[in-house]
Amino acid sequence: MSFELQPLPYAPEALEPHISARTMEFHYGRHHQTYADNLNALIKGTPFESMDLEEIIRASAGKPETAAIFNNAAQVYNHSFFWRSMRPNGGGEPKAELKARLEKDFGSVEKFKEEFKAAAVSQFGSGWAWLVEDAGRLKIVKTANADTPIAHGMKPLLTIDVWEHAYYLDYQNRRAAFVDAWLQHLINW
Repeated sequence: MSFELQPLPYAPEALEPHISARTMEFHYGRHHQTYADNLNALIKGTPFESMDLEEIIRASAGKPETAAIFNNAAQVYNHSFFWRSMRPNGGGEPKAELKARLEKDFGSVEKFKEEFKAAAVSQFGSGWAWLVEDAGRLKIVKTANADTPIAHGMKPLLTIDVWEHAYYLDYQNRRAAFVDAWLQHLINW
């Protein structure tokens, strides 16, 4: 199986002014594409070649001998999930069912946003902040580098990429400003 990037669910300039078309060109068109290209080269002629992306991630997680396969597969997955976690004119209130779950597990939507922002901003170095479902409850987790919740049996619901390439062209070192813009204007509930 060969992995190709899925088309973005919106035009590269559709997230402006919060994420520029230039950032999308580098992030989607170069970074994400490189992970897919690397993964395809790494799995060629191996048993991983016949697996889907989630199978590759689960089969390669935590094994030093397959770390490069895991890293590239997880980054293909994480980025694809990130693109769908945003939309033009996003933000606002979540749909009723998700809102009720956020209120149950976090106390309020605002409390969720505060905790999610804290996780995203405090992720040391490169990584991700996620809203996941784990054992029937919603929770926020951080993953470093290419790690992903599916490698740990959790179901991802939303993610924000806090690798510098996700925001540096538009926000420089102001990660918190990027997270605020994402939560207020881009999140795809």
